[in-house]
Amino acid sequence: MTRTIVESASKTAIIGFDQPFCVIGERINPTGRKKLAAELEAGDFSTVESDAVAQVACGATVLDVNAGVVYNSNPNPNETEPPLMTKMIELVQGLVDVPLCIDSSVPAALEAGLNAAHGRPLVNSVTGEEERLEFVLPLIKKFNVPVVAISNDDTGISEDPDVRFAVAKKIVERAADFGIPAHDIVVDPLVMPIGAMATAGQQVFTLVRRLRDELGVNTTCGASNISFGLPNRHGINNAFLPMAASAGMTSAIMNPCALPVGPKAIAEKRAAVEAAGITLPEGLDDETFLTLFNLGSTQARPGKEMEAIRAANFLLNNDPSGADWIRFNRPVGAAGADAPARRSSGGRRRRA
Repeated sequence: MTRTIVESASKTAIIGFDQPFCVIGERINPTGRKKLAAELEAGDFSTVESDAVAQVACGATVLDVNAGVVYNSNPNPNETEPPLMTKMIELVQGLVDVPLCIDSSVPAALEAGLNAAHGRPLVNSVTGEEERLEFVLPLIKKFNVPVVAISNDDTGISEDPDVRFAVAKKIVERAADFGIPAHDIVVDPLVMPIGAMATAGQQVFTLVRRLRDELGVNTTCGASNISFGLPNRHGINNAFLPMAASAGMTSAIMNPCALPVGPKAIAEKRAAVEAAGITLPEGLDDETFLTLFNLGSTQARPGKEMEAIRAANFLLNNDPSGADWIRFNRPVGAAGADAPARRSSGGRRRRA
């Protein structure tokens, strides 16, 4: 069985056909998050800290770290991103003990992240573009780490799944030329939005089966791409993830958390309940109110996608006896419930 080993200083995550689905937390990424981008440029890492801890508490087994901020003060990412990546990697691995995924399109930032990371991180990513292959693959070999391979090349992203398979095969073969084994390649076959392409789901399921059977590689994707632009995106994601897992997909880059309900939304929900003629008990606290009406939580908690993934693990026999499913459904605060792990910044380095 193909197994991709990703490590922190103290913990190992295994991506594999016979393993529970690997959740790679996507939240530490300023792309499309103006508030986080502004915080990072100002040297404020409070959101990074809270996102790191919350994602692990909600079930992420690997954390993606992306430092792709275009500073207003200096728009050159080749200068600003490497030191920022180093800072973010050091900060995150000082808070949580899960392995990391170093995510950047800037070559120097990837190398800076690899130098800062403990254990054996995953690199995100290499593509079939010649320039990218020529830089990233030697770096993967040098640091002996696994890499996400995205199925696009110098011609762009093809809508033809056969072309995307051919690009993935090219990357696997070029990696072999550098002495990088197929088990250290995690292919992203590129999930298209189903709102724009009705066959997008069927395409990716077929692609994942081919990648598993013909190339023997693990796979991943940006899970929310499938529902882009559609209403009730969580509903689509919840169906897509178990179907992808049953087709052979072994990981996804995604948000494991249901975001907390804020004070303004709580006030609106209380008003709506009272307008419906329901009298609330005096002194009812916000968390109890939300729980009673199944309206969420004041704290980050596992999202519905995590529920779907854990159910799929159980049904695919990657959760023998259903122990993880039972633990996941234990009431919050019950004895033995998982808690976010914290650790010091020390620890063993990558294996040579």
